[in-house]
Amino acid sequence: MVIQQNKPFKIWGHIKAGETVIIKADWQENGVTVKSDASNKFLALINVPAIKRGDYTKHNIKITAGKEEIVLANLLIGDVWFCSGQSNMQFAMREVEGAQTAMKAADKPNIRVLGVKFSWHDKPSETFEGKWQECSPESVREFSAIGYFYAAELQNKLDIPIGVIYSGVGGSVAQAYVAEDVLAADSLLKETYLTPFHKGDAYTKSDLNKFTFGTTSYPYLIYNGMIYPFQNLSIKGFLWYQGESNRSERESYVRLTSTLITSWRERFAQGDLPFYYVQVAPYAYQKMDSTLNDYAFFREKQEQLSRVSNTAMVVTMDVGDPNDIHPKNKQPIALRLARVALNLTYNQLNVIYKGPHFNYAVYNKNKVVIHFEPGTVTGGLKTNDGLAPKYFFVAADDQKFHEANAQIVGNTIVLTCKNVKRPVAIRYAFTNYPVTNLENAECLPAVPFRTDSWQEPDNRATQ
Repeated sequence: MVIQQNKPFKIWGHIKAGETVIIKADWQENGVTVKSDASNKFLALINVPAIKRGDYTKHNIKITAGKEEIVLANLLIGDVWFCSGQSNMQFAMREVEGAQTAMKAADKPNIRVLGVKFSWHDKPSETFEGKWQECSPESVREFSAIGYFYAAELQNKLDIPIGVIYSGVGGSVAQAYVAEDVLAADSLLKETYLTPFHKGDAYTKSDLNKFTFGTTSYPYLIYNGMIYPFQNLSIKGFLWYQGESNRSERESYVRLTSTLITSWRERFAQGDLPFYYVQVAPYAYQKMDSTLNDYAFFREKQEQLSRVSNTAMVVTMDVGDPNDIHPKNKQPIALRLARVALNLTYNQLNVIYKGPHFNYAVYNKNKVVIHFEPGTVTGGLKTNDGLAPKYFFVAADDQKFHEANAQIVGNTIVLTCKNVKRPVAIRYAFTNYPVTNLENAECLPAVPFRTDSWQEPDNRATQ
């Protein structure tokens, strides 16, 4: 495995009350001795040093209790990232574009991967099923593509060992990853997610520990089986890609995921751990109607999550597929997550991680000039296909949007539309499945936006 550098490493377990456990890491002069408590549990903390670039020394830790001895060998000290979410984070390396070439290049033993088997429990569990493996073409075959590509990019740029864990499952809802007591403590979350579940047949008449097709849609069960077991593990931060299964929600999803972030940080007890997440990609949901925008309103809510401290969102509007909820081009998403981490976590401030982000607009009769936030158009604006920017719409006071002609002028976009004489509002990529082409010089796509605050039409997707 990889042990998180520069943080205490916890070793815990069970042994008869009052028994002595001795833990000795090979980087320490002296071991650590602890005794188990009345409940037959012990917990020891080992200080782990910071490492230097290029240090791939293999370490071991020896745990001794009486005549029993366990040796943890082939350990690297580096950074550990914890990935979770639903199917697009689970999406395996064998499924990506150019899978064979990508997997052949995955002979990287200084990256360690841990895929956690799907598990759910009605009560928190201390154990999980899965094992750490050296990164190889075989070990990454079924592993998270985003997790692998992210780890490979960080390892290449930082020249240190990287450990990456994927613990999540396809089709899962966000409330499945939040503890029961945390949901119960918030009136909105309790009313929206917990109470309906507790009143339903699944809770009152079924064994929750037996799988049904509803298991991934129930609150807190996946948290108990796949998040709780890791709370003693020191990590560098979280990566999250989820939302498709909550797409019909709005304010409750923002509260839910914000609470997920803060509660994970509290339970892992390592401060404001970085939490970097992915906005859902364009997808039509079998409704090829270019005017539908319920998914865009959901993406807007996802963007609001970046108001939580030490979070950042990655945009996927240019790598989606209207006909496939699991777009196969996962490497750009992972590389964008890595850019975020390199800048915000590793203080490589020269690494650009933001795509063009709307700042303000100037309206001149039938023309609109869009300005973007400074720093998000470094190197200028361009399109990835050499054509004019797509998916800009303008509306007058009648709230009817018409497609606008868009032109790049310096670091601005100039819009004109003969059907709207006095535009008062703009929307960009604010429909369900627009695959966009506007980006900055770093090939980072523009963030979808709208300038109006008009109410969402009543055509919201259903689960």
